[in-house]
Amino acid sequence: MQKRKTGDRAEKLALSWLESKGYQLIQSNYARRVGEIDLIVRHPDNSTIVFVEVRYRSSEQYGGALFSVNHAKQRRLVRTANSWLQRHASEHTHARIDVMALRPATCNTHRSALWQNHEIDWIKNAVEE
Repeated sequence: MQKRKTGDRAEKLALSWLESKGYQLIQSNYARRVGEIDLIVRHPDNSTIVFVEVRYRSSEQYGGALFSVNHAKQRRLVRTANSWLQRHASEHTHARIDVMALRPATCNTHRSALWQNHEIDWIKNAVEE
């Protein structure tokens, strides 16, 4: 239960970061048999759909949040994104899969990565087909 609450909080933080950059939420927690995607947002250019995997880790121990998006998870993300695109977009829709890794901010957190006392690493096009 606590893990789910932490995940929900991380997704809200990630979404508020994205909205501050001009992205608009389309859907959250899109789930299918093949997998789940945390956030689906529209890029400020209005022509790109961005699928966002949000990862939270309280520390960098064991490789941190980015390291946790392994090859199997990447395959599930691609399948799930394709499932959404088949149902909701045209074949000409531009799309990408990003990963946002969040962790508590430290005194070394660069100002550009600081958001609501958290450090955010935003990897655009983190997963490619």
